[in-house]
Amino acid sequence: MKRLDEDIKAGQFQPVYLLYGAEAYLKQQYKVKLRDALVRRDDTMNFARYEGKHMNPRELIDLAETMPFFVERRLILIEDSGFFKAGCEELAKYLPQMPPSTCMLFVETEVDKRGKMYKAACKIGYAAEFAEQKEELLVRWILGRLKRENKKITQSVLSLFLSKTGPDMGNIDKELEKLLCYTMGREVIAAEDVQAICSGQISNRIFDMVNAIGKRQQRRALTLYYDLLALKEPPMRILFLINRQFRILLDLKTMKRARLDAKAMAEKAGIPLFAVRRNTEQADAFTERELRQAMESGVGLETDIKTGRVSERIGVELFLVQCSAPKSGVEA
Repeated sequence: MKRLDEDIKAGQFQPVYLLYGAEAYLKQQYKVKLRDALVRRDDTMNFARYEGKHMNPRELIDLAETMPFFVERRLILIEDSGFFKAGCEELAKYLPQMPPSTCMLFVETEVDKRGKMYKAACKIGYAAEFAEQKEELLVRWILGRLKRENKKITQSVLSLFLSKTGPDMGNIDKELEKLLCYTMGREVIAAEDVQAICSGQISNRIFDMVNAIGKRQQRRALTLYYDLLALKEPPMRILFLINRQFRILLDLKTMKRARLDAKAMAEKAGIPLFAVRRNTEQADAFTERELRQAMESGVGLETDIKTGRVSERIGVELFLVQCSAPKSGVEA
């Protein structure tokens, strides 16, 4: 981000920019920044935007060869092309020959750093990765926003807020705006405000569902499942997230036994630091044997669904019933 800001401030631009990674909010911010710095908003003659797979690279090359009208450069914005994942030999060969009057700005989710497109973009331009941001940066960003609005929040309430939103900056931005409007006229944001106004993401519902399984609350687990179906969540995605949660719990249980600290546990489990405590507490409701059995059953169900042996909706429902069934005896 620092390099991109420097280029924009100096007005000295690379022939090719590649913005990629999982953090969509930051990619969007810098896409707009670069576009506004390279061409005027009302300049439809020298700006073109392409989106989606199956676009014709020859069309892009022909446009890149066209001289801009009465300005220094032409900008071609290309989003979610898949060129940096699937490859595009023709465009990879062309980029080093592109005229200096053209700038190509690629915005992608996934890239293959071994591919010719990525290597060509890095050689003649600049590739910026926008990965999921760490908790410390998210906290600083949120506190900066709150300070500008003359709002105060405690560490515990901030942790509650992040547990609701997750690390996605776009979702944080949306939920923070709702929270600021809800608390207008008040200086301090309380836990009750977060609970009242902030929407829980699907991962929170999955967490609650696994929590219900651990407490053998079968009706609660099924109610949460039906709620997700009503929100148009595909059963296979729900199953994937449940299996993922069981894997995280098993990893945390193993690491806790090995006496790893919270930071190391967060890095190895692939979860934010603020989520370690509540996930560890949830893991305590299961034995290692129960977690392994649940994971094996979940993987087996995925295979059965994909091979058509059982329908998605009924299969996941039966899986929840099985996992949340009352214990018949004491587990070792």
